[in-house]
Amino acid sequence: MFNFYKNRRWFFGLSLLIIIAGIVVSLISGVQLDIEFKGGSILKYSFDGEVNLAEAEQVIGDAIGQNVTCQITNSIADEATNLVVNVAGEEALAPEGMASLIAALNENYAENNFKFENALIVNPFIGKELLQNGVIAILIASVLIVIYVWIRFRSMSGPSAGVMALVALLHDILIAFFVFVFVQTPVNEALVAVVLTILGFSINDTIVIYDRIRENERLTKGSMPLADLVDLSINQSLTRSINTSLCTFGAILVAYIFSVIYGIDSITDFALPMMIGVISGTYSTIFLAGPLWVMWKTRGGRTGYEH
Repeated sequence: MFNFYKNRRWFFGLSLLIIIAGIVVSLISGVQLDIEFKGGSILKYSFDGEVNLAEAEQVIGDAIGQNVTCQITNSIADEATNLVVNVAGEEALAPEGMASLIAALNENYAENNFKFENALIVNPFIGKELLQNGVIAILIASVLIVIYVWIRFRSMSGPSAGVMALVALLHDILIAFFVFVFVQTPVNEALVAVVLTILGFSINDTIVIYDRIRENERLTKGSMPLADLVDLSINQSLTRSINTSLCTFGAILVAYIFSVIYGIDSITDFALPMMIGVISGTYSTIFLAGPLWVMWKTRGGRTGYEH
């Protein structure tokens, strides 16, 4: 039986090292907000043939006087090729700017037959409101999780169990956020979706272990030291947790590979941090939540069985 509690400092140290590295990278490279949260315009144009992406960005940027990023996407349904132009800024692109943009494309790439398809215009105020609503949704979900764990595990000191589960969840949220920073993906609605999904996945895993702890506590009637009891419970749940995580990871990996092959950025933005989140959620459930709970319960020389 592996002693998780005895080796907790190694696991805590690894998590702390990753979090510090993430904070340092975030401070150095900065956190980018996507148009959905920052405001701006997303314009899509269909075209024929091939276009140099870097050259197109330069042509469009000179035409409208703003920095832009471009992507080339392929539609599976009609096999059409599209140029997606992202213009982030404090104001949405005006009709005059859109006219200048298509004029520049037609002038420089007359043979490619550029045609306007659609546009997504995001007001900066609306973008800020979307960001705030996303943060609020994450906070509400976190509070509800703590309350649920508090009530369900009140026989094993629900408040401390809920708080330690929340600490593990915050660890997973930070890891997911750092993935966006590391790969230089602007923070968008995919991060909110990833975080809420990880919260549900990770807490489910933690509840399984908490259930086992509660059952073993009832069976041993306080005769086993709390640290040994938690180690026993984690070891008993280990195979289930790993198998569940591997199945989930495999399914997301297939979606990620599919999105990369077909250039579906929205799925890629979700799948990559989600895969890391599954690993992080499994790690925090096994190596962090239980040992943290034991440390809290046994602080000051307590036995840990006082409720």
